Amino acid sequence: MGMTYTYRAVAGDGKVRMGTLSGDSDGAVALELRRQGLTPLRVKAGAAAPGRWRLPRWGGGRRSRDLVFFTQELATLLASGVPLDRALSITSELTERPRFREVLVEVLRTLKGGRSLADSLAAHPEYFSELYLNMIRAGEASGSLAVVAERLAEFERSRDELRSYILGAMLYPALLALVGTASVLILLYFVIPRFATVFAESNLPIPAPTRVLLAASDAVKRWGLPALGALAAALIGLRVYLGTAAGRLAWDRFRLRLPLLGPAQRKAETARFARSMSTLVGNSVPLVESLSIARAILGNRVIAASLEAVSQGVKRGEGIAGPLRRSGQFPALAGHLLSVGEETGRLDQMFARMADIYEKDTREAVKRFTSLFEPLVILFMGVVVGAMILSIMLAITSINQMAI
Repeated sequence: MGMTYTYRAVAGDGKVRMGTLSGDSDGAVALELRRQGLTPLRVKAGAAAPGRWRLPRWGGGRRSRDLVFFTQELATLLASGVPLDRALSITSELTERPRFREVLVEVLRTLKGGRSLADSLAAHPEYFSELYLNMIRAGEASGSLAVVAERLAEFERSRDELRSYILGAMLYPALLALVGTASVLILLYFVIPRFATVFAESNLPIPAPTRVLLAASDAVKRWGLPALGALAAALIGLRVYLGTAAGRLAWDRFRLRLPLLGPAQRKAETARFARSMSTLVGNSVPLVESLSIARAILGNRVIAASLEAVSQGVKRGEGIAGPLRRSGQFPALAGHLLSVGEETGRLDQMFARMADIYEKDTREAVKRFTSLFEPLVILFMGVVVGAMILSIMLAITSINQMAI
């Protein structure tokens, strides 16, 4: 009896199928899937963990940079005529991170064992996405692996640059809000109570603003820890809820409705979709299959779900521009660009143009948000801290006047 493997594959109708199969190895399971008419995207040992929740993955920091470096070097070496096994050996030697070097060494070992590059990479889904694997598989089948690697390098580089820009732009406002909130809580929990003791010993009337401040400090000291526990429990409950299909869908729908952030996320997902489709369609991957793969890598379930209707429209011979407009989840300009692409026969170029436009729009939307959010946080914290200082000064002034 073989091991149990979980798999993710694309069926002949373009839909992504997931399930489990028993087999002696992941290669045997991949072969069985092909016999069943499925194109394997991922085969991994072990049963899937039901209900497990994770954040949408844009590529995680160092892993993303490792992948960009690997793909760029592989494309350069293959374009120079270096054999695939030698190219993998060189890239593994050039890789700085030991963990990723181990991955490449294992990929090379599997490749020399007679497996294809795509199947060798599929054993490491934490680095290589469904799109990446499918592109490599198409490149191997068509004999244009060097060209495909170059396209993948451009795709990964563009995606990493956009991800880095978003994270970098959001880091400072988030840090500012965190430090400001922590400062106010420290003042209320440690500093203000010392003044409360002085005011209580004076037996003098306390100004109304000071009473409000002392009440807030007392509430923080009395209910701070229970409130923190309740917040932790609420976050755990939210995480469990988001682990369900309905919860994740509701959360993604809510994020799209947020002021400023909602439009920015829609543009970011549009850019991600367009960049993926440009890479796939440009390498002659069938349109329906490209839509299925793009749907699988999108982070927002609402937008991803809308691609099912788009795929059905493509199967009915309606093209992609009309169904995309009817989905209502993509900006209007996207549909017009794709209409031009269909009319001129340059759909891959229009997808690339669309990706460039919405990557730029995403940067501008994030910049607008941070330019508004940063001064608002500074202003709010300044008002709060200023009000606290003013309340204390009023009380001190009142005590001095009574003493005189």
